[in-house]
Amino acid sequence: MRKRVRRAAIRARKSVDAIVANALALRVAAFVTFFAVIAAWEASAPRRARCFERIKRWPNNLALPAVNNSLLILVSPGAEVGVALMAQIHGWGLLPVLGVPPWAQGVIAVVLLDLAIYGQHRIFHAVPILWRAHRVHHADTDFDVTTGVRFHPLEIAVSTAFKCVVIAAIGAQPIAVIVFEILLNATSMFEHANGRVPESVDRWLRWILITPDMHRVHHSSVVEETNSNFGFNIPYWDRLFGTYRAQPAAGHDAMQIGLEIFRSADEIRLDRVLMQPFRSS
Repeated sequence: MRKRVRRAAIRARKSVDAIVANALALRVAAFVTFFAVIAAWEASAPRRARCFERIKRWPNNLALPAVNNSLLILVSPGAEVGVALMAQIHGWGLLPVLGVPPWAQGVIAVVLLDLAIYGQHRIFHAVPILWRAHRVHHADTDFDVTTGVRFHPLEIAVSTAFKCVVIAAIGAQPIAVIVFEILLNATSMFEHANGRVPESVDRWLRWILITPDMHRVHHSSVVEETNSNFGFNIPYWDRLFGTYRAQPAAGHDAMQIGLEIFRSADEIRLDRVLMQPFRSS
């Protein structure tokens, strides 16, 4: 009896490991594809002139997701998908308890996760100790596809833990979590793109998704503008909760990107970026 239970546990563990590994591989493939497409768009139709050349910024900005993913793989590989699998096995969460049909659970879970990330983003701006980690993202004095992946490991750790709690609470399916993470990475790179979108297109496109012009306002050095346009995937949360700002006061060409602090060329270096949360403003 014990041997059968042990064999079943080993098979279950192998199945979980395979799902997690496939999810990670899918996310990496999606990241590389979206990054290449958006980088090509930026090169062919840039929206703003750069403060610093890409050869100086990109290696350091891209080193951050490499560090973050390496740490996650070492500490807790596929944490979100693993929690979703556990929730599915044990019947945890609001959606299964309410008897929501499986076909609808995925869509609802993606929407609820996006709402949770909107709320998390506002909390990172409001709580000083969390802002110290999040300001690494805002300290970038340029705004392009690499800004979309420029997050400090401390922020990634807190965000991962928060998402795991939300996933367990709502009972999100593993496939919904995988889809949400791919969307989150893709939209983060798109909305931080230094790519030009015609104004006539941007006006209607921002009713469907968050455009670069819409999110760029959030990276203004003006505090009131920084504390607006918090959304990632769904463009309606800011309108619903009163944090939407259509345009920066100075206009997109003249607005200053980044923070009033950490603006020197030395602040591009990876070691300086990693130490920003521990340094006085």
